[in-house]
Amino acid sequence: MAYIAPIARLVEHFRRLPGIGPKSAVRLAYYVIKMDNSQASALAEAIIYAKERVGYCSICFDLTDSDPCQTCRSEGRDQTVVCVVEDPKDVTAMERTREFKGLYHVLHGSLSPLEGIGPDDIRIKELLDRVRLGVQEVIMATNPNVEGEATAMYIAKLLKPLGVKVTRIAHGLPVGGDLEYADEVTLSKALENRREM
Repeated sequence: MAYIAPIARLVEHFRRLPGIGPKSAVRLAYYVIKMDNSQASALAEAIIYAKERVGYCSICFDLTDSDPCQTCRSEGRDQTVVCVVEDPKDVTAMERTREFKGLYHVLHGSLSPLEGIGPDDIRIKELLDRVRLGVQEVIMATNPNVEGEATAMYIAKLLKPLGVKVTRIAHGLPVGGDLEYADEVTLSKALENRREM
């Protein structure tokens, strides 16, 4: 379907966002057009403000509006434990648990030879530099897929000679899930990571 130029431009920009398909892009474009001017201006200003103010922490590489970030500056966090994640969104997910009291290190990706992403393309060197400053444990919290597992194994091999304890988050069944709907890999990980009661 052909749209007038301003709507077509909006649709095209919305389609570039992750998780937004063609129909959602059209709905968002029409929603923005229906907004009053003050709402549309506020949305545009919020986007520009975030783009101008948000950057990466020079220590952990999480998103922040101050450098170093609030987590790295916090005296209440355990400075000897670092949780390694692939993406800033993963930090947010871990923080929602309110269980982890250490620091983070965001790799900004995972190893993927098929996509041409090697060790120099993610923040592994910076992690190694941090570990040499007194970190005692590194928790690998990369995604439970082929790339995440390969990244965790690669980093663990680099860290072992440094005398650092390297652990991996457990994988398995989600709370509230049914065994009959779990795939074989998830079930095997659940068995592998079982613990005594």
